[in-house]
Amino acid sequence: MQRLNQKLLIGMLALGLNGAVSAAEEPALVTFQALSLETAQALANATLEACRKAGFQIAVAVVDRSGVPQVVLRDRYAGAHTPDTATRKAWTAASFNTDTQAMADTTQAGKPQSGVREVTHALMIGGGVPVEVAGSLVGAVGVSGAPGGEQDDACARSGLAAIEDRLLF
Repeated sequence: MQRLNQKLLIGMLALGLNGAVSAAEEPALVTFQALSLETAQALANATLEACRKAGFQIAVAVVDRSGVPQVVLRDRYAGAHTPDTATRKAWTAASFNTDTQAMADTTQAGKPQSGVREVTHALMIGGGVPVEVAGSLVGAVGVSGAPGGEQDDACARSGLAAIEDRLLF
């Protein structure tokens, strides 16, 4: 019996050491890039200005890579629903790392991806665009209030283009 306990103990130690070696191969912490508040504000302001130039009163939301809002702006005549809608579009773009205009098309009823429309908080309407730097997601921008998803998307992309120099390394 004592010999069995010794073998069991040796086996457990060996497994524990193997687990420690495997864990040691993986870093304990990860690092990633994120939008600074100043860059998120610049993106929101540039997007709002692009929509104003097009004649639209909108709300714009900028979220971090996890979908947490950093900035939400609502122009004076934008509808009461637009801040929440813009935030949900930005959250969706960040969560799926895909623009919501494309998702509006690929998730229609009857298509294989239609089930993602059931994800809580997701909104498959054009106007949410991921923000990527050097191939990594750093946030997303969402727009609501223009007369359609295509125009919301265009405003978001114009805002991104206006701050593009800040995002280049």
